[in-house]
Amino acid sequence: MAATAAAATTSTPSSPLLRRAAAAPTTSHHYQLRCSTKPSRFELRHRAARLAPARALLPDRVTPFSFDADGDDHPREECGVFGVIGDPDASSLCYLGLQKLQHRGEEGAGIVASDADGKLNSVTDLGLVGDVFRDPARLAKLPGNAAIGHVRYSTAGASSRRNVQPFLAAYRFGQLAVAHNGNLVNYQALRNKLEAQGSIFNTSSDTEVILHLISTSLSRPLLSRICDACAYSLLFLTADKLFAVRDPFGFRPLVMGRRPNGAVVFSSETCALDLIDATYEREVEPGEVVVVDRRDMSVSYACLVPHRPRKSCVFEHIYFALPNSVVFGHAVHERRSAYGRALAEESPASTADVVIPVPDSGFYAALGFAQASGLEFQQGLIRWHYSGRSFIQPSQAIRDLAVKLKLAPVHGVISGKSVVVVDDSLVRGTTSSKIVRLLRDAGAREVHMRISSPPVVGSCLYGIDTPSEGELISNRMDLEGVRRTIGCDSLAFLSLDKLHSIYGNEAHEFCDACFSRNYPVLPTVPEPVPELVSAFED
Repeated sequence: MAATAAAATTSTPSSPLLRRAAAAPTTSHHYQLRCSTKPSRFELRHRAARLAPARALLPDRVTPFSFDADGDDHPREECGVFGVIGDPDASSLCYLGLQKLQHRGEEGAGIVASDADGKLNSVTDLGLVGDVFRDPARLAKLPGNAAIGHVRYSTAGASSRRNVQPFLAAYRFGQLAVAHNGNLVNYQALRNKLEAQGSIFNTSSDTEVILHLISTSLSRPLLSRICDACAYSLLFLTADKLFAVRDPFGFRPLVMGRRPNGAVVFSSETCALDLIDATYEREVEPGEVVVVDRRDMSVSYACLVPHRPRKSCVFEHIYFALPNSVVFGHAVHERRSAYGRALAEESPASTADVVIPVPDSGFYAALGFAQASGLEFQQGLIRWHYSGRSFIQPSQAIRDLAVKLKLAPVHGVISGKSVVVVDDSLVRGTTSSKIVRLLRDAGAREVHMRISSPPVVGSCLYGIDTPSEGELISNRMDLEGVRRTIGCDSLAFLSLDKLHSIYGNEAHEFCDACFSRNYPVLPTVPEPVPELVSAFED
């Protein structure tokens, strides 16, 4: 199986995978749960699956990439999760946290809260967080001191109301809600197996597979059943506990913080902790589950599986995360400034007069480029944030005019100048070509494109919505071909080697598969393996 399944465990002190440290103080209610060095049942099954004949799948379209009619072709945000436990205003705090994570998903939002009687209540809908909870009565339906929330951009499953998370389900041990950030790379294989065993699915989302795996797991303690099904960054809520889970490779971010009143908070990014006055404590480590019991606010930690090589998504630093977040232990704005400085060292623009960013994500890279090259930095493009999605217009000419709703040139900065335009990434090339035309129409003498990441040549398998490889312009053309298509005077990307040098000894801890095609985990369709099948049939 791929990295999206994990080891079955038990909660007894004698378990080889979950052991409370003998020195843990009994009065603080904080317990350390340590990994066993012995291979788990999952590890044995994983080894068997690796030895079995399997066909690696790299589908032509990994995710249902879509783009606005205005041609904005940045990779789409995957999702964001947020959870609070131990605060009487949990759902309101969750609402604020989701507002801060809105950039990670704009299709739908939802919150599930646990009330004083342990009943889970849910409000989910399509739309922005502010739209979903515009009516105060909706938050009023979510009393209690524990809540989890989700903002969604669909990378697996259609964009429909029934796919909006958190999912809430009832099964033989009670109610369970789940919010998921990431993709199950073996989703279809798992779903096929579960359906063959009689499972009925209500959605087309891969997250529902997690609920079915928990429901069908033979491990009685909920912690063990979660370990059977964990995938990427997850928050689970029950009547009396909140579980935070991160996959063994650490692809997607998940952090833990604490409010002044002792409430524990989990979030995809630290910027949401800052908003609600929660102090950042640490990352949820790859392969770890953190359990908070709302009855006494005790916190327990457990390992899911023996550690894998960390492979955190480098695109979180390049584009997805907000610049005021700390992600994977690094301040995002500092990483982006470093990309810009390195880009200026590798690919200077000697004839340029001014450096401008493509707003908003190119800002800090452009600032770093300007600082390293000694050029003037100016805001030469203004992004209009209120135009919304550009739907189909009567003609191509009208659609082209709609681009100016989102990006408008500042003529006084651009006219007669040789301009360096810094963007964070280049995917299909449609946005860049339109930006070049805008700048030339505004009187730019020269337009030099500088991209603060390597060429995107591979689709993402791990929760980022990217086009098929045939649509990736850098996969179809060489550098000169891309330059001619875009229409700029010069074009340069940050090299992969230079990107690695920025991270130094940590470079191997980041997934760069979209640049290198070096996929840490491939989706597979394994041949029947008795040990693997028995995990579901025992």
